[in-house]
Amino acid sequence: MKAVVYKKYGPPEVLRINEVKRPIPKDNEVLIKVNATTVTATECAFRKGIPYITRLFTGLLRPKINILGEELAGEIEETGKDVKKFKKGDRVFGAAGTGFGAYSEYISLPEDNTTLEIKPEGMTFEEAAACDGFLTALPFLRDTGNIQSGQKVLINGASGSVGTAAVQIAKYFGAEVTGVCSTTNLELVKSLGADNLIDYTKEDFTKNGETYDIIFDTVGKTTFSCCKNSLKQDGIFLEAAITIATFPHVIWTSVFGNKKSKIAATGLRPVNERVRDLVFLKELLIEGKIKPVIDRHYPLEQIAEAHRYVDLGHKKGNVVITI
Repeated sequence: MKAVVYKKYGPPEVLRINEVKRPIPKDNEVLIKVNATTVTATECAFRKGIPYITRLFTGLLRPKINILGEELAGEIEETGKDVKKFKKGDRVFGAAGTGFGAYSEYISLPEDNTTLEIKPEGMTFEEAAACDGFLTALPFLRDTGNIQSGQKVLINGASGSVGTAAVQIAKYFGAEVTGVCSTTNLELVKSLGADNLIDYTKEDFTKNGETYDIIFDTVGKTTFSCCKNSLKQDGIFLEAAITIATFPHVIWTSVFGNKKSKIAATGLRPVNERVRDLVFLKELLIEGKIKPVIDRHYPLEQIAEAHRYVDLGHKKGNVVITI
């Protein structure tokens, strides 16, 4: 089968399409024919091996995992003898988890340890693959931020994959949402339900005098220190793009002050929690209360071009790879 393989850190050109052995599902696994996956900032960071501290987990000199790709949608080709939830022919969507592997024609995943669910009827594979932004935004806002109806919530980076999901999730929970993005993305963010818009090329939201119950920075472009005066008393600053500089604020505010800086390792949560969230999000998708935003489609053969585009940092929603 074809798969996108990388054996060294570097620019998009390190990604090569190779012929690899098709996986054989174990007794508790399902073999999925992958129809669509995505390129996220996380995969780009893994490809580059930057920041260098992440290499403690991804491999010091060369990547431990050679096939990237977490989000996926496809059709079950084969099941192990112990699989009970799924059957051959089921159309599924979800996330491969920390083992990645979705940049390939086939992937074999354990039924009981993977964030996987039957794909909503009426959704394309490409739309269904673009789910990770919602799986990130939901626990950040609902669990870590304890979002409540009527609160004022600001989403910084509102046009990205997590940002477009966060705007919709915040609106679902009844918040008054302010979206921060560039001029070209204002209409998109407004169409997703944002009540207020701030063009960061013209205005600094930290200096306009407005205060918020929650500020969710989805792109790592600001800090708790910069946003502290824009938080209400007992306000919460959420940071999705975690760096070393994030931790001192999280530790300090956990002990001192009413305003808090918080993070959440959403991708490392127990699988049963992520599956429960995926089922919840599936219902919202079916009801039309949320919708994935897709910026561009690329065939698998143009994976390097897709990574190059995501590296620019200006994508709107999701970049999807069709296989």
